[in-house]
Amino acid sequence: MAFIHSFEKSGNTLFKYRGQIPVVLFILAIPVLYYTEYLIFDKIFYQGIAVISIIISLLGFIVRAYTIGTTPKGTSGRNTQNQVAESLNETGIYSIVRHPLYLGNYLMWIGIVAFSFNIYFFFIVSLAFWIYYERIMFAEERFLERKFGESYLTWSLKVPAFIPCFSKFHKSNVPFSLKSVLRREYSGVLATVLGFTFIDLLRIYFLTHQFEWQRPSVFALITAIVLALVLRTIKHQTSWLNEEGRS
Repeated sequence: MAFIHSFEKSGNTLFKYRGQIPVVLFILAIPVLYYTEYLIFDKIFYQGIAVISIIISLLGFIVRAYTIGTTPKGTSGRNTQNQVAESLNETGIYSIVRHPLYLGNYLMWIGIVAFSFNIYFFFIVSLAFWIYYERIMFAEERFLERKFGESYLTWSLKVPAFIPCFSKFHKSNVPFSLKSVLRREYSGVLATVLGFTFIDLLRIYFLTHQFEWQRPSVFALITAIVLALVLRTIKHQTSWLNEEGRS
């Protein structure tokens, strides 16, 4: 098998299992937190890193929310098991970066990783993310190139793959839909809040040898669970969040 075909095949396989990445991060966080040294830092440092970590993850959510909120049905915007594209997105966030959802994923999860206060974990996860998603992006772009031909190649030569170029922005042809975001993103938000809470409780346990349940992270998690359950119920039991022309 030619290297290019092997690369594409592995990318399609990794694409199907990318949802398991958070589980791997949770497992890796346990030894990382256990061996991370905290005593040399003061409280202000902790609070500063915590705020920065939350801002990074929030920025990732904003990127994903804008992408999903301006993506019509059947485009290259949001797929689950297989590559799907009935049309090519070239406006909105897709005018400044070719893979905004993967960028959003990275920011959301690297914020949680930064909250571990371990710089080595931060860089290792960043490198692993790039190696993993580089293959997925390669497979996706091969699919789009075969589907749209010259129009895709012309667009891809102008728009960077992962680091946005804001000077190239063109307003989206599709109006932003809050309903799409509420319908699609509640599980991702819940997973992110769970990640921060997991890191917070585990760190406190390693430092004090006991769990402290009355913490802001726990209350945030409870709130996220309630909101997710409400939105999930609305999504499956009513048509309030349904929209024509949206996936």
